[in-house]
Amino acid sequence: MSEKKITAKERLAIPRQEMPAQNPAERIHNFNEVHLGYSPETAQLEAMRCIQCKDPVCIKGCPVNIKIDQFIKLIAEGDFLGAARKIKEDNVLPAICGRVCPQEDQCEKTCVLTKKYTPVAIGNLERFAADYERETGNVELPLVKPSTGKKVAVIGSGPAGLSCANDLIQLGHAVTVFEALHELGGVLMYGIPEFRLPKEIVRAELEGLKKLGVQFVTNSVVGRSVTVDELFEEEDFDAVFIGVGAGLPWFMGIAGENLLGVYSANEFLTRVNLMKSYDFPVHDTPVFNCKGKNVAVFGGGNTAMDAVRTAKRLGAEHAYIVYRRSLAEMPAREEEIHHAQKEGIEFMLLMNPVEFIGNDQQWLTGVKLLRMELGEPDDSGRRKPVPVPGSEFILPIDMAVISIGNGSNPLIKQTTPDIEVSRKDTIVVDINTMATSKENVYAGGDIVTGGATVILAMGAGRTAAKAIHEKLMGKSHGFEEW
Repeated sequence: MSEKKITAKERLAIPRQEMPAQNPAERIHNFNEVHLGYSPETAQLEAMRCIQCKDPVCIKGCPVNIKIDQFIKLIAEGDFLGAARKIKEDNVLPAICGRVCPQEDQCEKTCVLTKKYTPVAIGNLERFAADYERETGNVELPLVKPSTGKKVAVIGSGPAGLSCANDLIQLGHAVTVFEALHELGGVLMYGIPEFRLPKEIVRAELEGLKKLGVQFVTNSVVGRSVTVDELFEEEDFDAVFIGVGAGLPWFMGIAGENLLGVYSANEFLTRVNLMKSYDFPVHDTPVFNCKGKNVAVFGGGNTAMDAVRTAKRLGAEHAYIVYRRSLAEMPAREEEIHHAQKEGIEFMLLMNPVEFIGNDQQWLTGVKLLRMELGEPDDSGRRKPVPVPGSEFILPIDMAVISIGNGSNPLIKQTTPDIEVSRKDTIVVDINTMATSKENVYAGGDIVTGGATVILAMGAGRTAAKAIHEKLMGKSHGFEEW
């Protein structure tokens, strides 16, 4: 299918092509993917909206600098496989990023069409190209340079680690990825629900890295099974990249958080996603039975939306988002908020929990909430919630999920004290190279930034890979020669 001849005026007249989705009344009863993807015809039509500006500022909005204008032009011309391969020059996980990246705050936000029109659906087109390549069985592996004789250990198989491993293996280094859990993928596997990111897609992306020669070791907790120093001294690695994420959940520090039925979002989503507790008793790692019960999720980010929509699919009669600010301040993606609203999630805004209440058997039965109003902006730029005196009331709930953020994985710090950490226990790095204070040790992703996005973590992994390569091979073998 070739691109039709079309004038700039005709391009601008094409409306943004919305992606079809499951009906909300149906999807709350299953874990199938909500969005159904573009057809080739729809993708090509959407791609024709791109005016191919001389200075494609959308690329600057992408943390890994995908050649957005070029891959969209290939879709418009009907060269879908060419588009997928163009994306993969810079992004090893396009099917994943096309689904979970906040394009509206990155590449699409900078699209020149936003001045008078709606931006090109860059994320939807990225997903289409990646899915087309995979579904047609035409996945093409990149060339791998001859072996350098150097070995690099990557700790963590999340987006930062996978991106780093991909670049390094192609440059000829031997790469081994160490993963603490029994399945690879990090937050892509345990943190994001099936209905937003099908696990078969993550596994397919991982399969490509295995075929390139990346070695994976599961059930290996670096900091317990082996230390960073031991990777150098006993395993003979020449460099180490740390991409362990921010997996230490924060709690609110209020009375009753130790009651039965109170979960962190990490535990809840890991049980459901990775341990398949949604299929209990076939799989024997249950969560509290949500059927016909009242479930409250505390927080307003994307993870909170994932948790509350999961609870709804597990049969909760009432699934609440409890958030201490208004909808305007909520940090979750607009798309996720919209989906949650369509699925019947009940938003309890300007509410702050002050105490969890339980019965004699120590099971959660309710939460005491305090109404809030918005005052002056705080350090985050959002208006600060201020309590309304005397406004407390009790909301009956059977299960609570705390989703207010995460701290840094503490194991590396505990066993490698010569790696400098910040006041918040994130690893301190040179942002130009991702080098830590320890020789030949690099870090990136949420362990450096705190909780952030998949694509930002991938960008850090690529930056580190470039620096590792130059350090191991010398500046004369720069990344740009790859």
